[in-house]
Amino acid sequence: MRTSAPVPTSASSKYAAIVIDANSGRTLHAVAADEPRYPASLTKMMTLYMVFEAIQQGRMTPSTQIPVSAYAASRPPTKLYLKAGQSVDADTAMRSLATKSANDVATAVAEYLGGSETRFADMMTAKARQLGMTHTVFRNASGLPDAQQRTTARDMAVLSLALRRHFPSMYGYFGLRGFAYRGKTIRGHNKVLDMVSGADGIKTGYTRASGFNLATSVSRDGKRLVAVVMGEKTARERDALMAQLVERFLPEASRR
Repeated sequence: MRTSAPVPTSASSKYAAIVIDANSGRTLHAVAADEPRYPASLTKMMTLYMVFEAIQQGRMTPSTQIPVSAYAASRPPTKLYLKAGQSVDADTAMRSLATKSANDVATAVAEYLGGSETRFADMMTAKARQLGMTHTVFRNASGLPDAQQRTTARDMAVLSLALRRHFPSMYGYFGLRGFAYRGKTIRGHNKVLDMVSGADGIKTGYTRASGFNLATSVSRDGKRLVAVVMGEKTARERDALMAQLVERFLPEASRR
């Protein structure tokens, strides 16, 4: 009788994970997947969802200029170091959110679409409920530390699936390795894009409270997985664990 390969796991007390067959929607693996966790910069997946939706509905375009307030400019790194009174076009904003995870840009986007970051966070939470993310509350657009900003590995997987399903033409932003800005190439944080064959997105995140988070999408040989790892101790361990989870569970996924 053939025995299954061992399932990779983590010793981190903050660890949570889920692997979903994106073709069938079936959960292939889950550890603490419904336990509350801090999203950190996985938050920007929802910020980008709101931008994609605004573009899809004609409320903005990739060339729309987004003004930068003093408050947005004051957000701590990671950031583009925008100055108050400047503006950034929506295409650059989307690239910087997906790759650089720029906090100043996230706040500028929030103020543009919501009037204030607080109101935008309420809009994000309402959208989360609409998508079936039942355990998620947003308090800001960036994922900067806030004790009330909570999510789960499962909710982040739901969001990952929704982004591809609802915005197939814009989902490619999550697969960017970097982007050009003011004559410089700004590299992204998502090393798994180059570590895992077929990886095509989606987002990294880290704060001290959250640990190292990662949502990943993989398409290979007609099979598609979405996996989320939260609360790892280091970026290297998180990335290695994600690669192991993909290889372990991709054989169990269905073909389209």
